Amino acid sequence: MDSLYVIRERMQDLYSRYSIVADKAIQFVLAVMTFYMINNHVGFMKTLASPVVALALAIIATFFPPIITVILATALILVHMYSVSIAALVVTALIFLIMYIFYLRFTPKMAIVVLLTPLAFAFKIPVVVPISCALLMSPISMVAVGCGTVVYYMMAYMKKAASGMQDGSVKGMMGQIGKYAKQVFQNKELWIVLVAFIICTLVVYTLRKQAIAHAWTIAVIVGAVVNIVVVAIGDVAMGVHASYGSLIFGSIGAAVIGVILELFFFSVDYSRSENLQYEDDEYYYYVKAVPKIVVSTPEKTVKRINERQETEIMDTAEVRKKAKKQAQEKARQSEQGQKKKKRPASKRRNVMDADVDQELLRRSFENDPDMR
Repeated sequence: MDSLYVIRERMQDLYSRYSIVADKAIQFVLAVMTFYMINNHVGFMKTLASPVVALALAIIATFFPPIITVILATALILVHMYSVSIAALVVTALIFLIMYIFYLRFTPKMAIVVLLTPLAFAFKIPVVVPISCALLMSPISMVAVGCGTVVYYMMAYMKKAASGMQDGSVKGMMGQIGKYAKQVFQNKELWIVLVAFIICTLVVYTLRKQAIAHAWTIAVIVGAVVNIVVVAIGDVAMGVHASYGSLIFGSIGAAVIGVILELFFFSVDYSRSENLQYEDDEYYYYVKAVPKIVVSTPEKTVKRINERQETEIMDTAEVRKKAKKQAQEKARQSEQGQKKKKRPASKRRNVMDADVDQELLRRSFENDPDMR
């Protein structure tokens, strides 16, 4: 586990240093995937269904807030609906108008949730969005999740029914509008999924707020199980035949992503938790303190094993001449030392006598005033 925490600390440090670039890169990838999914599901106008158009729109949306991506995605869907029929355009525009009334009123800053919900459906893990929102946000995020869910089912219906909506007469258009609205708002699977998402969000949010050990892990697992149970009960009660394999594997994938979110946003050490008590004039306070897990990333030390050493290139003849000269100098100094040591004893005595005579003469001059 320590290695996982070290990786987390390094990733958080890297993100803190390059947060602006990372946010824009994530927004660009999300925009590309959103526009590509729209063209894949409702790409009725061949000119706009090109990947080049999706890439260009994503580049434009990257330089603006995420709400602009939502607006561009809405405009792209409406243009594709117009290429099918006026009835499809009218019903789709009314649905978007109703959703924007609730969306802009309650969750104007959760544009990323609206974009992620259809993408999660496309990747067969839709429950990951309500679980993640319940872990990181408030229950009001259910409004954004509901809007994204309606958009996905609306596109899924249009992908199947577009071929039968080509009648341009007034009577045919009115029938198409009624049928389209009925199929979207009376879709049993849509309402089962919405109810499951609402219950899952409330359960996960309630459990992760509890002062119990491993609250986030318990909330994620229980939320995934609740989603499976609610969808299964709804399918049996309303006679909807859903793929239980995709439901189970999608819930497992959502639980795994929820545990990863816990690693990055709620890493605590329950073994060192403390129960504290305070009081003032009016209340007693019972507090449970759980310390966060903080791991210092090890610093890398670089050792130079094979350091390059520069060598001086000299002439061979010059080196020999210097060595010979040094040897001659040493021989001369040693010869002089030996001569000093071998001086005759008679000469040494003469030198000593001369020194004694000079000292006696000096003293006699100092003691006899007549000789001064």
